[in-house]
Amino acid sequence: MINKQVKSTADAVADIPDSAHVMIGGFGEAGSPTELIHALIDQGAKDLTIINNNTGNGEIGLAALIGNGQVKKMICSYPRSSHSKIFPKLYRAGKIELELVPQGTLAERIRAGGAGIPAFYTATTVGTQLATGKETRTIEGRDYVLEYGLKADFALIKCERADPTGNLTYNKTARNFNPLMCMAAKLTIVQARNIVAVGHIDPEHVITPNIFVDRIVEVSDPLIEAQMIAQNEHYP
Repeated sequence: MINKQVKSTADAVADIPDSAHVMIGGFGEAGSPTELIHALIDQGAKDLTIINNNTGNGEIGLAALIGNGQVKKMICSYPRSSHSKIFPKLYRAGKIELELVPQGTLAERIRAGGAGIPAFYTATTVGTQLATGKETRTIEGRDYVLEYGLKADFALIKCERADPTGNLTYNKTARNFNPLMCMAAKLTIVQARNIVAVGHIDPEHVITPNIFVDRIVEVSDPLIEAQMIAQNEHYP
């Protein structure tokens, strides 16, 4: 049995290098590995390409990583949300790149990357600016756009429960992109609210099996993003 538990979030992200492609789970606040992101801010890796559903909120978590000047490019579906202010400002100033991907297409690109599927056709962006310069094909009388699978060097993930070998469960909708990203990254780093002994997770309840997980760190009292934003907190 391989014990994948590490002592701290700092240890978990210590070897993420400059220019890495990093997938970060979460749908807004739900399922976002805030403590791992803050550890990455402290670690200092820069020129990162981040793949996430959005660009963060307030001045914590992903938004703080962007605001600290460590992100070169965002690949996401929602660059603006109710409390996003850092990314829009930097984007308008030409200081960060954006690849905009419809949400369903983003999920499928990540799934395809994890499943070893190099590309697929979708009708989602046909006739829009997002199809500009991309290969198209007509299949059974309908036009489709070619999209490529997404992979990453690292994935930062949040789960509810884990065992030391890396079997994971999630809290309801906090599952979101996390299982797909575990599959699509070369190295997956997980923060878990609770790490339990092997055998204490019913195999029928495992969402992400341990083959897709490399490191686990317990964060028993994770930050609540909404409260921090309401109190105008920031990191660092």
